[in-house]
Amino acid sequence: MTLREDPCGCPDETPTAAPRATAGDTPPCACPGRSHRGRAWAELLRLPALFSVPGDALAGAAATGASPNTRTLLAIASSLCLYEAGMALNDWADRDVDAVERPHRPLPSGRIRPAAALTAACALTGAGLALAAGAGRPALAVAAPLAATVWAYDLGLKHTPAGPVAMGTARGLDLLLGAAATSGSTRPALPSAALLGTHTLAVTTVSRQEAQGGSPVPPLAALATTALLTRLVTRRGSGGPTRGRRLATGHRPATGHRPATGHRLATGHRPAALRADRFPGQDSGALLTTALTAAYAATTARPYFHATLNSSPPLTQRAVGAGIRATIPLQAALTARSRSTATALLIAALAPLGARFAKKVSVT
Repeated sequence: MTLREDPCGCPDETPTAAPRATAGDTPPCACPGRSHRGRAWAELLRLPALFSVPGDALAGAAATGASPNTRTLLAIASSLCLYEAGMALNDWADRDVDAVERPHRPLPSGRIRPAAALTAACALTGAGLALAAGAGRPALAVAAPLAATVWAYDLGLKHTPAGPVAMGTARGLDLLLGAAATSGSTRPALPSAALLGTHTLAVTTVSRQEAQGGSPVPPLAALATTALLTRLVTRRGSGGPTRGRRLATGHRPATGHRPATGHRLATGHRPAALRADRFPGQDSGALLTTALTAAYAATTARPYFHATLNSSPPLTQRAVGAGIRATIPLQAALTARSRSTATALLIAALAPLGARFAKKVSVT
């Protein structure tokens, strides 16, 4: 048999043509080699989207006022496993739909067997729960409902009105997993979890029409949600230092005596003694929060606006991809709001890496 060259440059003895890809997705390779099996799994698991996961646990840890520790790393590993379990399970549950709408996906194209995808989902879920158990009972108490939410979404809720809410809940629980693992408490992280979950709800709502296009209402609503979250994150940023200081020292920081407070009310400005007692780095933390929140808004604004004007599948897919990538600067902004500057910068550094790998493998 005569060898031929596939588009990737690899020789192939099989004359099978690769399935047609839709706009916005990475076309598959017809080569049967090991590297191409690896690429099929990378597409199934949406590996570039993994860069949006560690920030959940880190933002949750920052919200508690505690520094990341070994248990935080276990929470991140658990989150990665549960996230990938959801990806594999998603394609297994949608294999019949993808055979019509996205025949190039790994399962309908035959590059990965459905049984292998389901086995991977089960194994990754078990690994995620085991890692959470290693981080302590509070972490496992959050990871268990997180795993249940992921499976419920993929197997039943995805195509119902409750689907976006379930996905937003899963992302919020993922942030709380980091808080529970790091400090044993989730209550301080509830506001951050609600904000991140709301963003995810908006992105998921848009994603429901990425294959066939549809109404301009979801991307318009997502654009409005972005504006609202931008306002909430920056407006509440000033509350972080005092709260963090109380958690770190165990008592309320001194703010001066009542006569000084009365003087402030009488004169309309803060006395110098109180201004000097401000938490160190408050201004720099607020500036960083504002900058990261602006990056979050800039990542999503234009794609959402374009999808509103033209809700075609390619533009909708771009909007969904932008929403997923915007998760990282939002996580970083929430972390900076909690005055964890170094951790916020670490999370922000994941954004360009995710964008780079997303050019090779689609995140949607």
